[in-house]
Amino acid sequence: MTALLPDADWRHRPGLDALLGALGAAQGHARFVGGAVRDSMLGLAVSDLDIATDLPPQTVLNRLQDAGIKAIPTGIDHGTITAVIHGWPVEITTLRRDVSTDGRRATVAYTSEWREDAARRDFTINALYADPITGDITDFFDGVTDLKAHRVRFIGDPGARIAEDHLRILRYFRFLARFGQDAPDPQAYDACRAAANSLMALSRERIADELLKLLSVAAPLPALRLMVDGGILRPVIPEIDQSGLDRLAVLLARESASATPLSALRRLASLLPPDPRTADPVGARLKLSNKARKRLTSALEGPVAAIPPRALAFTIGVESAIDRILLDPTAPLDGIAMLEGWTPPRLPLGGGALIARGLQPGPDVARALAQIQEIWVAEGFPNEARVAAIADQTVSKFHRARQ
Repeated sequence: MTALLPDADWRHRPGLDALLGALGAAQGHARFVGGAVRDSMLGLAVSDLDIATDLPPQTVLNRLQDAGIKAIPTGIDHGTITAVIHGWPVEITTLRRDVSTDGRRATVAYTSEWREDAARRDFTINALYADPITGDITDFFDGVTDLKAHRVRFIGDPGARIAEDHLRILRYFRFLARFGQDAPDPQAYDACRAAANSLMALSRERIADELLKLLSVAAPLPALRLMVDGGILRPVIPEIDQSGLDRLAVLLARESASATPLSALRRLASLLPPDPRTADPVGARLKLSNKARKRLTSALEGPVAAIPPRALAFTIGVESAIDRILLDPTAPLDGIAMLEGWTPPRLPLGGGALIARGLQPGPDVARALAQIQEIWVAEGFPNEARVAAIADQTVSKFHRARQ
C-alpha cells in the first residue's frame, strides 16, 4: 500500500500552487522532499520546504521568472534555486548524483533519475519524496518503515556515506536524538566511531552549527552519552566528558522544573568544565560570535545562590543571569520567575545632581555614583525619593572626608 503525505497547513500556503504549476508538478517534474515530508509524516510543524525537480536549474529559473515568482540563484552552480512566495523561501534543487566527494564537499552531475538523487542523501527518513498533487510517497530505501519505527538508518553502507560528508557523523546523532527511540544501529555507530577523527577536517562553523542543533533537541542527553562513550567529540571538543554529561543532566532537570525555554548555548556551557577560562578558547575554536563567546564565559563564572536575582541581572543582563541560576544547582529556581518580563532599570540620578549638591566635578563624582548605585541595587532598586536620600548621605560622606 502506497504511503500518503498527510494534509497540513503548509501545503495550503499562498503562492505554493502557482509555484508548483510553474514547475510542472502535475506533469511529474517536481516533488516535495526531505524534512517537510518526514516531519509531516510524523505530525510535526513544517517551516522549511524543499522541492526536487528533474528540470535543469536554468529552466527552473526561467519558469519562475516567467510566472512572476521571485527567484534567487542561491546555489545555481549546485542546482539550487530559491523561490520566494509571500516572503516564504522554498528551495528547489535539480536531481543530482555524486561524481566525487572528499568528505567536505561533493562534485555533482545532474540526473533525471529520482533514485540516483535519493541514493546520495544521508538517511532513509530524509530520502522520502511526495507527489504534490496526489500525495503519494516515493520511498526507495524503506524510509517510511524506519520513520514508523523511530529508527535512524544510513542509506546503504554507513562508512561510505560518512566518507562522502564527514558532517554526517554529527547529523546522525542529532537525528538520533530527535527521531530515534531505540539503541543506535550497531553498524552506523561503529562507522561513526571509526571515522571520528575525520571531523577535524571540517570547518569549525559546521561543527558548531550541528552541535548547537543537537543541543536544541528536547532530550539530547542519550545521544550525547553515546558520543562521549564512543569518543566522537574527542578530536574536536575534548573538553566534553562524562562529568559534563552529569552537569547537563542537572541542567535539563532544572530547565524542566522552572519551565525555562531551552538554550543550546547554556547547554553547551554545562558540558564544559566549570571554569570561565575554558569557555572563550572553546568558543573561539568553534568560531562562535563574540556575543555567544561572552555569554558562554559569563555562564561559567560561578555560583550565584547568594546574589539576589535582580541584582545579578542588573550586572550581567537577564539572559546571562538566568543561565547562571540554572547552572548553579544550589540557586533557588524561584529567582527565575523574578526575572521574567523584568527590564533592569537605570539609576534615576546623574552626575549633575551630585554637583548640584556641592560635590566638585571630577573623579569624586564617578566614585560617588558608583557607591550610590551599589546601595540602590542592594536595596532592590528603590524609588527616586530613596535615591535622593542615598545621594545626600553619600555626598555628605565625601564632604566629611575632604574636611
